[in-house]
Amino acid sequence: MKKGYIIIGIVIMSFNSLYQYSWDVFEPLLKTGLNVTLVQVEVAFTLFAIFSTGFQGIGGYFADKNGPRNIGILSAILSSIGFLGTSFIHNLYLFYVLWSLGSIGEGILYGISTNLAVKWFKGRRGFAVGLVSLGFGLGAAVANIFIAKAVSFRTPMLIIGIAEIIILPALLMKARYPETAKLTGEKTSKNLKNTRFWILYISFILGAVPLIVISASFGYLGETLPLVEFTILVSLFPLLSGVSRPILGYVSDLIGRVKVVMLIDSFLILGSIFLILRLYVFAIIFIGFFGGAMISMYFSLVGDIFGTRFSTANNGIFYTGKAISGFMGSTIFAALFLFDHEISFIFVLISSIAAIMFLLASVPKKKPNV
Repeated sequence: MKKGYIIIGIVIMSFNSLYQYSWDVFEPLLKTGLNVTLVQVEVAFTLFAIFSTGFQGIGGYFADKNGPRNIGILSAILSSIGFLGTSFIHNLYLFYVLWSLGSIGEGILYGISTNLAVKWFKGRRGFAVGLVSLGFGLGAAVANIFIAKAVSFRTPMLIIGIAEIIILPALLMKARYPETAKLTGEKTSKNLKNTRFWILYISFILGAVPLIVISASFGYLGETLPLVEFTILVSLFPLLSGVSRPILGYVSDLIGRVKVVMLIDSFLILGSIFLILRLYVFAIIFIGFFGGAMISMYFSLVGDIFGTRFSTANNGIFYTGKAISGFMGSTIFAALFLFDHEISFIFVLISSIAAIMFLLASVPKKKPNV
């Protein structure tokens, strides 16, 4: 049955990915369909980052306490509402409300599906979390091919919403966590007093900026590209992001989580340099492959360091850093880009360099007991 939890997690993550990795193809459709500006549409991505991350810790608390089934089903309904509701509306502010509700569901589902792997697979945690997270790239990689051909956001969002509300609750009926007696770890409130938690938190925030920039902004960064090349890149990006997660997760089980996260941060610096040089193909490859695995690696690392008894809540609090990354990589980047293209790309590079510096600062002198 443990393998079944991996399948449940992958399917959930495939739908979750559409909120982030299909944004590049939905964004121009939303801009035209709602007759609004680029910045107004970007606000919705920032709201997604805020609500999906802000509620993951709350949902994680209930999932750790009562199990993932009931809170998961409720979250699946909310996630589907984001797509179903948006497919019918014509008002920007109503879109903000519906997208925020859907983002709450997506965030909680992200935590539940990831922690099915964190809790059940202690010895192969990196690989298991990577497999589940594979869905977060795979779903959008397939969907983007079809969404990119759409003339409106309404039909694809309607189809996605209907599929979600049918499939996800049925799967979550079978979701379970191990018995609490078999899990170890301090309460989240105690972990939040640990300085190392916050140093890793800052590293995660800064390291996620390049990934968020591509996820939120490639829709207008790639406007000068031919349609065929643009379509290939927006589908390749989530595919690379998904494929990298089990690969780098497996490597992290062999050589250690910190070493792999350090490797990821190093290649994100290289990807940011390619972004400055406008070499978008190479930027997509490096940021997509290595940035995509970042969250699953940090989640596994938090499980290693702080235990798995309260891992859904721990990772939920940790994941709030993505809200800050989302604001930095979408709204702030968009504002800088409109002001000066070069400055906006340098901002991404500085963020990725700072990420590895904070990661190094978090490494203890002695190996921790995990």
